Amino acid sequence: MPIKDPICGMTVDPKTAIKLTKEGKDYFFCSSLCKDKFIRQENIKEPFVCEPPRKQPFFKNKLFIVISLSVVLIASSYFLPSLAPLRNAFLQYLKVIWWAMLAGLVLAGIIDYYVPREYISKILSKKSAATIFNAVFLGFLMSACSHGILALSIQLHKKGASNPAVVSFLLASPWANFTITVMLVGFFGIKGIFIIICAIIVAINTGFIFMFLEKKGLIEKNKNVIEVSDSFSILGDVKRRFKEYRFTFPGLLLDLKGVARGSLAISGMVLWWIILGILIASITTAYIPAHLFHKFMGPTLVGLLITLGLATVIEVCSEGSAPLAFGIYQNTGALGNSFVFLMAGVATDYTEIGLLWTNVGRRVALWLPVVSVPQIILIGILANIIFK
Repeated sequence: MPIKDPICGMTVDPKTAIKLTKEGKDYFFCSSLCKDKFIRQENIKEPFVCEPPRKQPFFKNKLFIVISLSVVLIASSYFLPSLAPLRNAFLQYLKVIWWAMLAGLVLAGIIDYYVPREYISKILSKKSAATIFNAVFLGFLMSACSHGILALSIQLHKKGASNPAVVSFLLASPWANFTITVMLVGFFGIKGIFIIICAIIVAINTGFIFMFLEKKGLIEKNKNVIEVSDSFSILGDVKRRFKEYRFTFPGLLLDLKGVARGSLAISGMVLWWIILGILIASITTAYIPAHLFHKFMGPTLVGLLITLGLATVIEVCSEGSAPLAFGIYQNTGALGNSFVFLMAGVATDYTEIGLLWTNVGRRVALWLPVVSVPQIILIGILANIIFK
């Protein structure tokens, strides 16, 4: 039976986790941040026993391993000309998405420190249609690329959003947010609106299907959800907090420290996946000739399936993928293929699936492509027929 952190829901190893014993019952935490939150939320008073974790060797840390591998490959490229294309692609990807990763982690830290779990559970955990629509609308407001959204998605999960809401948010955010709406309309004209509407439809449909799967016990439920009274008012609580808040310099420093701790905690969960995704995408970009993409991505079912396979490997960032999708459209005239390239990157990308697998639930991760990909392919076929 896996042991989970009662605060963030992460699976922890008892040998390396922080252990807290109270009245004969043991609790295990992935970090001191989660342990401190648990003590505050449960109003635990002394006496209790808290054992520090056994320190894991740094060379076993996933983030250290992925960063080291990337550094070795980049450094080697200055001596091995064959690795120079990999270096250029990797650095170009970093140049495009570093701000999105940073923004996502900072926003995740802000949510972690300032947003009570009651707020998220109130609007994103109920078994109603409003939950899915709220998640998609919230995704539209988030002007961050897919790799910034990853951190936010996991943070919403930790705060109590239902798994169907997390999936809808994850699908809607990269392609239905305001920034990308402007970018896609700039590239595709009115057809860009078609892409955005279809992305929202896929996100909503998938959310409702996940609600059904959750009801039938086919996917995991988020154990971070808390019961919130119907009479609880988020707006009223925000007003109360603003009224009680006293701005002082020491208080500001304490707030900044709290946000930073939250950002660091979430970075340990997502950053190694993001860097791994960039590395694999860079290898693909560096060593697969661009003309092959266009040659085999025609407006046929085979072309759609090839596009789906490539999107799985090379999806890195919505801002970076949008120009590539437009390039596909320019060279093939297949709008459906461009849509598949954009949407399937999120639905099938190993970064997203890996994060869901390790932080949300294995069944949630497996069902994501099963539920969303057929919708994406169907819309792609219809788009190729309508806009041929």
